[in-house]
Amino acid sequence: MTSKDRQIAARRRPFTEGALTTDQGIPVDDTDNSLRAGARGPTLLEDFHLREKLMRFDHERIPERVVHARGSGAHGYFQVYEPLDEYTTADFLTDPDARTPVFARFSTVQGSRGSTDTPRDVRGFAVKFYTRQGNFDLVGNNMPVFFIQDGIKFPDLVHALKPEPNNEMPQAASSHDTFWDFVTLQPETMHHVIWLMSDRALPRSYRMMQGFGVHTFRLINGHGRSTFAKLHWTPALGIHSLVFDEAQLISGRDPDFNRRDLWEAIEAGEYPSWELGLQLIPEERAFDLEEIDVLDPTKLIPEELVPVTPVGRLTLDRNPDNFFAETEQVAFCVGNTVPGIDFSDDPLLQARLFSYLDTQLTRLGGPNFAQLPINRPLTPVRNHQQDGFHQEAVPTGRTNYHPSSLGGTLQVGPGLTSYPEHVDGPKERKRSETFADHYSQATLFWNSMSAWEQEHIIAAYRFELGKVTAMPIRVRAVEHLNRIDHDLAVAVAQGIGVEEPVKSVDNHGRSSPALSQARDVAGASARTRRVAVLMADGADSRVLAHLRDSCTEAGAVVDLLGITDAAVTTSDGVPLEVTHAITTTASVLYDAVVVPSAAADLSVEGAAVHFAAEAYKHGKPVGAFGTGLGVLQRAQIPLTTAASDPALIVEEEFTPDFPHTLLAALASHRNFDREVTSIPA
Repeated sequence: MTSKDRQIAARRRPFTEGALTTDQGIPVDDTDNSLRAGARGPTLLEDFHLREKLMRFDHERIPERVVHARGSGAHGYFQVYEPLDEYTTADFLTDPDARTPVFARFSTVQGSRGSTDTPRDVRGFAVKFYTRQGNFDLVGNNMPVFFIQDGIKFPDLVHALKPEPNNEMPQAASSHDTFWDFVTLQPETMHHVIWLMSDRALPRSYRMMQGFGVHTFRLINGHGRSTFAKLHWTPALGIHSLVFDEAQLISGRDPDFNRRDLWEAIEAGEYPSWELGLQLIPEERAFDLEEIDVLDPTKLIPEELVPVTPVGRLTLDRNPDNFFAETEQVAFCVGNTVPGIDFSDDPLLQARLFSYLDTQLTRLGGPNFAQLPINRPLTPVRNHQQDGFHQEAVPTGRTNYHPSSLGGTLQVGPGLTSYPEHVDGPKERKRSETFADHYSQATLFWNSMSAWEQEHIIAAYRFELGKVTAMPIRVRAVEHLNRIDHDLAVAVAQGIGVEEPVKSVDNHGRSSPALSQARDVAGASARTRRVAVLMADGADSRVLAHLRDSCTEAGAVVDLLGITDAAVTTSDGVPLEVTHAITTTASVLYDAVVVPSAAADLSVEGAAVHFAAEAYKHGKPVGAFGTGLGVLQRAQIPLTTAASDPALIVEEEFTPDFPHTLLAALASHRNFDREVTSIPA
């Protein structure tokens, strides 16, 4: 238990103990009937319990976040590997023995609290560190760049991205006129938009998603020396995504897909973790990065130019006790920093320093939101700020000001000191010329993608722009894409009814392999992956036990699915309970499908055939042996390609190698190079 866990534990209020009371502690003798004048008479105004109960219900909700409204969070800790005092005085980055408590929240950006988990969207990745020097909030995303360069455009971006104001549609989607109208009129958005069109916008799990601080921050050491830093989170389970068709189907089958995945993994003891990495740029080198201004949030620094140095690990090991009290009330503020970490002059970051604090005042009802248990720092809080809504403290003494000669004066310093950067220049509304390149890094991203990643990006542009009703907006979008890559622009134009553009610029040819999810997956694991085994009467119980034990030992989760919820009878006559009926679940909720041999013929069951075909279409590992091969054949899965398809595992009879091959395919996530045009599902 961390120090933050102990602090929160003191505030827990179990609902299972003691007598029922009002908020004033008055015992309640009946909470099922209002006080009335006679059993059939009018309700009396004096019923204070009724009035209090309804009043509290009427005020249960607080304003949801304007963006990042739908989220999921968990508690955990961070531990640095080695002291980083060469770069910073931040305590949690200089003491390898310290396990700093954290609360992390993952979120979608566009949708409301009631929207689905799996839209095409940016994901928030926010971590609150409860350090011994106060709270530090790293409020980032799962993409390393952002749409805009200056925070003054943020309201315009969000207004364009959100449902259109005349009809409040579409929910949690960027595939509409106003979004594409805005981004095609703001070329600075092009880099982030191509990330949004990639599979990065469809994470398989929060546990398999990268995180980025987006901005360039300053680290300051004990000698006052400043080093610019980009912050990266890399998941231990690898970086994996859904495909768009699958994500849409999941929205109907389980709109809480990512939220449930995080919760269940932690409950099962499969604690997700991420490695923190830093790109460290000495201040004197900041202007030597060709075509990159470190203050431009629409640009990344390729890892080939500045490597990512692993420095520590984040582990989430406890689910919240109460969603509202913790996940909904947690207040992340970009301005929450600690000695040794400071801000850069990134104009988007500068605007966020104002906006986040302002947001909490509206959402949480006043200035005392830091006193809520989830937001309260572990360090003592002492200052002369007073009063306001929901003040929990009871200040004592005469002096509530500084300085004072009447006693009680608080000591000032040493503490957080801003970096003494020299600032000089005329007051003007103008952007640096070093921010002017809006296309080369979008081209870098495109060049870095594998063939299947590029195919998915083209399909995403076609889908999104195909929803745009104004043809001039489609034309503008293709014109921008033509400045990123001509072949990309032609492929998109062909799909949305726009005339193919004439080539205008040459592709610079540079790439950064680290940007691709198809890069080497060495070390990837099958842990927590979900395997659906399609069951029928007459299956061999010993084979099933061996298959399930092998998967479970590797950390995978196996569900036995039957045609109905009734138990199946194994070949030795033993009834075997199934987890679900095939018709009550779907292949999109699993990472692999196996059809074992059985006496009963599953190939005549349309639900089983569709289940296997759909999984195959989405690139997932699909395996079968014995009579189970009939299901794959009926699904028109080309069994002859198994020799060249590592995620298609077929055997005439079960062998001990089958589970090992399946687990290796699971660890690699998908085979997106698979040809699926002939699959009916």
